[in-house]
Amino acid sequence: MMRALLGLLMLALAGATLAKEAAPLAEDPAVEARLKHISKELRCLVCQNETLADSQADLAKDLRREVRDKISQGLDDEQIKAYLTQRYGDFVLYRPRMTATTVLLWFGPFLLLLGAAFGVARFIKQRRRALEETPLTPEEAQRIKALLPTEQGKSV
Repeated sequence: MMRALLGLLMLALAGATLAKEAAPLAEDPAVEARLKHISKELRCLVCQNETLADSQADLAKDLRREVRDKISQGLDDEQIKAYLTQRYGDFVLYRPRMTATTVLLWFGPFLLLLGAAFGVARFIKQRRRALEETPLTPEEAQRIKALLPTEQGKSV
C-alpha cells in the first residue's frame, strides 16, 4: 500500500518537473494585438491550411517572432506583409492579392460553375428536342396501345 502511494506521488511530481512556464507574450499588449491581427492574414508555410496565428509549427513560431520584431522596428502592417511576400512569395498571404496570376484563382470556381450550368442546360435542351422530334414507329404505337388500359372492353 505504501509503495503504491509512493509511486503515485512520484508520478505526480514527475509531471510537474516536466511542465514549462508559458512563454510570455510581448510586453506591450498593443504589439501583441497587432501581431494577432497580422498573423491571421498570413498562411503557415508548413501547415498551409492554417493561419500563422493558429499554427503550432516551429516555422510559424519563428515567423510570429519575426513579425513581432518588425512591429517593434516600427513597420506598419502592409510593410510587414510586403517583407514576408518578398521573402516567401504570395503564398504566405492567406487571402492572395488580385493580380494577373491570381485571376483564375479568384474567378475559376465561378467560371467552372457557370460552365457546368451551361452544359447541363444545353444537354436538357438537346434531349428535349430529340424526344419531341422523333415520331413513334408503327410498332411502338401498337405496343403503347396494348399497354394502355381499355375502357369498358374497348381499347383506346
